[in-house]
Amino acid sequence: MEPLLPCKAIESDNKCSIVLELSEDDPLFEKKKKLLQSKGFNSKERIIFKSSSGPDYIATTLKVMLQIARIINLDEVELYFREDDISLAEDLYSPRNELQALNSILQLVDISLCSSVQMQKDLLQELHDAVVDMIHKFSDSNSVKTVIVKDQNCDKENYLLDWCEQNGVRTRLQIAYVEGAGRGAIALEDLKVGDTALEIPASLIICEKLVHESEMYLVLKNIDGISSETMLLLWSMKEKYNNNSKFKTYFATLSEEFRTGLSFGLKANMAMAGTLLFNEIMQAKQHLRTQYDELFPALCDAHPDIFPPELYSWESFLWACELWYSNSMKIKFADGKLRTCLIPIASFLNHSLYPHVVNYGKVDCATNSLKFCLSRPCGAGEECFLSYGNFSSSHLITFYGFLPKGDNPYDIIPLELDDGNFISEWTSHMVRGTWLSRNDKIFHYGLPSPFLDHLRRLKTPVLHTKTPLQANLENEKEVLDDLINMFGSLMDELGDPDDDDRKDTGWDVKLAIEFKNLQRRIYSSVITSCYWGLKLVDKELCKCMAEDSLG
Repeated sequence: MEPLLPCKAIESDNKCSIVLELSEDDPLFEKKKKLLQSKGFNSKERIIFKSSSGPDYIATTLKVMLQIARIINLDEVELYFREDDISLAEDLYSPRNELQALNSILQLVDISLCSSVQMQKDLLQELHDAVVDMIHKFSDSNSVKTVIVKDQNCDKENYLLDWCEQNGVRTRLQIAYVEGAGRGAIALEDLKVGDTALEIPASLIICEKLVHESEMYLVLKNIDGISSETMLLLWSMKEKYNNNSKFKTYFATLSEEFRTGLSFGLKANMAMAGTLLFNEIMQAKQHLRTQYDELFPALCDAHPDIFPPELYSWESFLWACELWYSNSMKIKFADGKLRTCLIPIASFLNHSLYPHVVNYGKVDCATNSLKFCLSRPCGAGEECFLSYGNFSSSHLITFYGFLPKGDNPYDIIPLELDDGNFISEWTSHMVRGTWLSRNDKIFHYGLPSPFLDHLRRLKTPVLHTKTPLQANLENEKEVLDDLINMFGSLMDELGDPDDDDRKDTGWDVKLAIEFKNLQRRIYSSVITSCYWGLKLVDKELCKCMAEDSLG
């Protein structure tokens, strides 16, 4: 997402303005523009501040700015599940969106502060403090207690940390084992919004440049269609055993098994049958197996000196895939190119739905380093979290090996529907747990409006309005009945929950069952909401019938 733009024009010494603008390059530009207009805003809004305004002026104006910034920072899932019939005070889309919106405003204010006169500085500083205060309140309401496992040995991690610091890394974090999460990064001191928790020189970032400098590149560059990511997998499989490697210390801290969904055994696969997770893991493993078979044993046979057969087994290939899937980051370098990279120390930062670091994917041209700056405060002794991305729990299990704590707004169920031969704003539809919704009123029921509108038009192609008329209500009952049957069938496909009550199961089976229960919970919430909806519709239908009987 491109940052919001500060206004270059300053009206007077005691008045200044900031522009919030939706980029026309945004792939969701038209949808966001339409949503902004429905709220009374343009795609480019100038917000003017006056030092002579009343005491509540900053707070009131900031609420308006935040509403605009939230919409500008929406992603596709948040936009799909937006709820228009809620008040401004409730107009919050997701934790990620809220942090992005607040920090984008803070960035604009800080840029403006650098080029303002003293009177304007006082006004902008007041706005800066108000935004930071909102971030603090958001952080306080979403803090997670960190419990350190003290009997775990961290010698290898501390040795890596010392090596990194000797090679230019600056960090205000230490590595420790955290209860329920494995290794994590803990703040050594209180860190404020904007503080750099970790800074890593570009020279310590593992990327495709290292492959290009190796002897295997002379062979790999001649293979049609091979990607940089695949080259890095093959390089890692060999570099792991290179005693002369610059990154020997880093490789020594890596796990021998990563325990992602790609390592699920037969029992786990059986336990997750019928779920989205099963399909995702099976497709991913099939893709990787095909990729491996296209390369081996051919490469080992043709170049055994460069690709020793003992280092390039299927198990080693899968290990390298799990390493890169679970630890890599997409980084934009000073030359403007986006590369997949491994970053020592940074891989210890765990994912959270309420991250401390949101924006971290660009090498700073001035320092030629990668900085992890805080989007919300992190207290001393508290685990510092990243956002790995806007991923569903099935994706996080498959490629990272964990189910996130809390309600994940990206746990969606994609749906294949008849297109109805009519033009729709949305080409695909989805549902998620209705507990995430704040609108359970008639015609909503906690379900996404685009989905319900599509189903209504399939039943009655003519223009449908959300008014309690008899024809609309009867159509609504049919839609809700169909949904109950649809999700009832999906629930049946997951089997009896009692069959999943296994004792002394492995980590993979437990994770598979945990996901299956999550999917059951989503289906159940949709069914329950539909039954609630039927009650609301029947109540309105009775009113209509009573009114009709009275003439």
